[in-house]
Amino acid sequence: MKKIGILHGQEDTYPQAFVDRVNEKAKKQGLNLMAEPVAVVKVEQGVPLDYAVIIDRISQDIPFYRAMLKNAALCGTSVINNPFWWSADEKFFNNCLAVKLGIPVPKTILLPSFNHPDDTNEKSLRNLKLDWNEMMNVSGFPAYMKPHSGGGWKSVYRLNDLNDFYAKHPETNQLVMLLQEEIVFDDYFRCYCLDRQDVHIMPYEPRNPHHLRYDSQVKAQGDAAKKLLATVKDYVLKLNVALGYDFNTVEFAVKDGIPYAIDFCNPAPDADINSVGQANFDWIVEASADMAIRRAQAQEFGKDNLTWGSYVRGNLGGEAAKPAAKTKVDAPAKAESKAKAEPKAKAETKKK
Repeated sequence: MKKIGILHGQEDTYPQAFVDRVNEKAKKQGLNLMAEPVAVVKVEQGVPLDYAVIIDRISQDIPFYRAMLKNAALCGTSVINNPFWWSADEKFFNNCLAVKLGIPVPKTILLPSFNHPDDTNEKSLRNLKLDWNEMMNVSGFPAYMKPHSGGGWKSVYRLNDLNDFYAKHPETNQLVMLLQEEIVFDDYFRCYCLDRQDVHIMPYEPRNPHHLRYDSQVKAQGDAAKKLLATVKDYVLKLNVALGYDFNTVEFAVKDGIPYAIDFCNPAPDADINSVGQANFDWIVEASADMAIRRAQAQEFGKDNLTWGSYVRGNLGGEAAKPAAKTKVDAPAKAESKAKAEPKAKAETKKK
């Protein structure tokens, strides 16, 4: 029997719901597979773990797990998301890639850390000849300063002017930061993307307290809203096909009808029922269970079962996204979830 594992940390609601739903679907469909939280007994070089698929929700915080997942992937486990690419990726590169894909992003510059990295000094940075005024002219003010790699809204600053920057930058210590123009938005969306085919667009209000951020509605109306949502879906798919993420969220700030990609390096996105709400929670549990089952059925032990983005494969334009179910925009998180019919079995994921 093939096993699907979920590797997680402090989160509670999503992992157990995912395990239960996979097992329910496997039993109903008569599949020879089961799901459980990953149990790590021993990690030995070149020795596989006993899982066909692992959904990774925690290795961004635990380096031991990241090394373990690379070994598991080498031995044939289908690890979601790809631990090799996730180790190499960061938000500044994501923005650079979006520019090449023709997807609008805020004007952004890369800042060196305020304090020198350990075991370096000013001579280590002798190649830097930065013109701070010219750099600040790119983003302008107000602007947001945030880590070039990381998430969870940690170390994010809104800066009003240059003096504000000079006051806040020292607080970032050795973090490499981005300085990004502020987009004063009319609509804001956070979008789940699974398997580079299933897109779920959620109205989102980042200025609300955390537990109320999904308590929002689409402000655009009529044909403008339809066009906007279609564009958002297209951008979500293009970004995830290029990056190679199979479990990700993409955020867009919409100004004057233009969706600007704000953040799209979230390979362990929030899926807690207490923040995303019942309807969004039901969607992510169902869609991720379907994805994991597809991957388990396609997985072959001893072979490479990882997926890679079109950028790494040398095809930045990317292959066409796989046919996806109609994108659904949820009502606010407080809305009750509607009962869902059992989805039809989807085609097995094409091996990359």
